[in-house]
Amino acid sequence: MTPDEDLADVLSILCPMHVTLDAAGHVVRAGPTLQKLRPDMPFERQRFLDLFELIRPRSVAAVEDLFGAPRTKLRLQFRDVPRTGFKGVLVPLPDARGAIINLSFGFSVLDAVRDYALTSADFSATDLTIEMLYLVEAKSAAMEASRSLNARLQGAMIAAEEQAFTDTLTGLKNRRALDHVLDRLMTARRPFAVMQLDLDFFKAVNDTHGHAAGDHVLQQVARAMVSETRESDTVARVGGDEFVLIFDRLCDGPRLDAIAERLIAGVTAPILYGGVSCQVSASIGSAFFGGAEDMTATDLLARADAALYAAKHAGRSRHFLYDGAQHAPVPGSAVGHGAPDAPDKPDGQGAPV
Repeated sequence: MTPDEDLADVLSILCPMHVTLDAAGHVVRAGPTLQKLRPDMPFERQRFLDLFELIRPRSVAAVEDLFGAPRTKLRLQFRDVPRTGFKGVLVPLPDARGAIINLSFGFSVLDAVRDYALTSADFSATDLTIEMLYLVEAKSAAMEASRSLNARLQGAMIAAEEQAFTDTLTGLKNRRALDHVLDRLMTARRPFAVMQLDLDFFKAVNDTHGHAAGDHVLQQVARAMVSETRESDTVARVGGDEFVLIFDRLCDGPRLDAIAERLIAGVTAPILYGGVSCQVSASIGSAFFGGAEDMTATDLLARADAALYAAKHAGRSRHFLYDGAQHAPVPGSAVGHGAPDAPDKPDGQGAPV
């Protein structure tokens, strides 16, 4: 084996991405990893600058310029696709016999490993590239696991918050959610209507048909109330058979009266459970918050509650609206009094308000 062949074998082990050039700039030998990048293309006897496009330094345009810039950091890339990028340095051989250029992937190593299926055997034994890739992969896996965990935790937190504001039997908001909505609307000084609804004769359903029948009635009543509201409104169950509805930006008595009449009619309709008919009705009391009044949420609910009990004392199954000017509840419409229908909602969801 000649000294040149011995040197080539040593370079293949220590610098598997080297290129040996003759004095005219033709490739004499290419390292095994570099040859693996272009397995169907023979490197030997081809002009180096025909295979690689030199990006830096810009002053190098010919082989003479390349040989005239020893130990200068080179930036280059394959001329064909994939145009893998490299960093390199040229070291001249003695007696002007040519030069050796040692290449590395630099920042393109991730793409190169993916594009060419490189393994640790394709790098020098002392090259830390593979170890770095393992660290990058481990870091990426850890970050992905962290993102997945954070997403699960966030989902669990949202679910817990939703559960904390939801009545589990009916799916309506609960008293905690109602307090939050009232506080937000009154702080914003936005006009709205609050409506308290109690079921009449609900205890008789529980006593006669059992609590399962009572639960079924509550669920059907909840659906009837949701069907009469918009997405911007709130329906909450605040007690066994007690409900509160909030109608955002609604301060029109006749429209509220029409909604109450539809609610009473919907609740009064017979509800079948286990082959028997469960009959309840509803008494409703309402009050307005115009946005300028000096009152608390407790005051407002007390007004609606006073109107509710006036409706019950007047015979049940009817709606009373609290008159803030007279400080006394006055009757609205009862079922069958023929209150005018409200106009259809523009969004087409639920019933008009």
